[in-house]
Amino acid sequence: MYEVLDTVDQWLSDGKKVAVATLIETERSAPRDPGAVLAVSDKMEVAGSVSGGCVEPAVIERAMEVIESGVPERITHGITDEEACAVGLTCGGTVHLFVERLDY
Repeated sequence: MYEVLDTVDQWLSDGKKVAVATLIETERSAPRDPGAVLAVSDKMEVAGSVSGGCVEPAVIERAMEVIESGVPERITHGITDEEACAVGLTCGGTVHLFVERLDY
């Protein structure tokens, strides 16, 4: 979170709505450890990372929905080892995230 804190603070100071997705649990292989965050502004600006790119577009989409609704969500994204190999990844894994809107 520390790496995106200044950016999130600036977005909020600018009057933007912001959602943060926090990696809360991993199963098997995952590129980031629990505690990693991805912040999204209502202008589709992004800071941080929760997966190194593999599931980030889907997380950004869900974050935009949470910005609009204000309702936090726990989401899960995963891929099997076979699916991972088919798309050029070295292995599969599952990440569990908590997505919430920040209100200043």
